[in-house]
Amino acid sequence: MKPVKLSAGEQSGYTRRKFIYDVSAISAGLVLATPLASSATQLFKPQEQYTVQQVMDLFIKDVPGGALKDTVDTLKAGSPDTIVKGIVTTMFATIAVIRNVIDLGANFIIAHEPTFYNHTDETDWLKNDKVYQFKRELLDKHGIAVWRNHDYIHRLVPDGVTIGVMDKLGWRKYADKDTINILTMPPTPLKELIRHAKSKLIIDKVRYVGDPDQKCSRILFIPGAAGGQRQIQAIEHVKPDVLICGEIQEWETAEYVRDALAKGDNISLAVLGHIASEEAGSEFMLNWLKEKLPGIKTTHVPTANSLSFL
Repeated sequence: MKPVKLSAGEQSGYTRRKFIYDVSAISAGLVLATPLASSATQLFKPQEQYTVQQVMDLFIKDVPGGALKDTVDTLKAGSPDTIVKGIVTTMFATIAVIRNVIDLGANFIIAHEPTFYNHTDETDWLKNDKVYQFKRELLDKHGIAVWRNHDYIHRLVPDGVTIGVMDKLGWRKYADKDTINILTMPPTPLKELIRHAKSKLIIDKVRYVGDPDQKCSRILFIPGAAGGQRQIQAIEHVKPDVLICGEIQEWETAEYVRDALAKGDNISLAVLGHIASEEAGSEFMLNWLKEKLPGIKTTHVPTANSLSFL
C-alpha cells in the first residue's frame, strides 16, 4: 500500500523533528551479551579509558543542538570523573538492575527513566525514606554512576527510542519517511497487531479500546508517556485507525477514544505499557555504545514490567 503523506499545511504544523520529539519526549535478570564490534569499528584504535563524563559528552555530540540547559538528563549517582569499567543500559536503575551491575563488574548505568521515583529525581522528600536510603547506599558503596539519557536520545533524528522499538517490531519498513511515528501497512485486524506486539516485546497483557476485528492500516505509534492532551491532539491531526501507545491516564485518552467510537469514528487504542513500549530504546543505546566504544564491555539488562497481571 502506498504510504499516506501529510499535506503541505500539515507538514508546516508538524515538522519531522518537532512531531517525533513532542510525542516521544513528554512521553532484570535477563542479560544480553555484547556481540563483537563490527568491522567498521576496527578501522580506528579505541581510546583505552573513558570517564563517565566523556561517554556522556560523546553521545551528546550526536544530538542535534548539542547540550541542553534545561534537562533531566543528569547524573543521579556517582562522579563524572569515574573511569568506566563497564556499562549497563536499562530502562530503570532498579535495585535488581544495580545488583546485576555489581555482578557484571560494571560501574556505569545509562538509564532512560528516573532513578528516584519522580521525573526530576528530586530527593529532599525522600531523605528519611528507607528504600531510597538503601538504594543510594548500594550505589555509593560500589561506586556506580547513573546517568539518565531521556531527553537526548529522544532528540536524535530519528528518535533513538522509536527506532529501537520499530526495529524490534519489524515495522520500520512501514514508517513514513518524514514522520516515523506514522505507519502505513496492509490492513490488519487490531487483535493481530496486538498479538504481534505482545510476542515481539514480551508483553503479558495489552489493554485496548475498540473492536478486535477492526482492520487497521494507518497507525500512530507513540511510545512512553506523551500525556493525554498530546495523544488526543495527535489522533485528531493524524486520523489513524489505531493509536498504539505506552502509557495513558485512564480518564483521558481512553475516554476520548470511547467517545470517538460512539460518534462513529474508525479508531482504536492499544496500550502496551510504558516499559514495554520503550525498552528497545535501551537496546538502541547498547548498539550505539558498541559502535562508538568497542573497547568497553557493554551490557543491556532489561527492567521488565513492575506490574503483574492476575
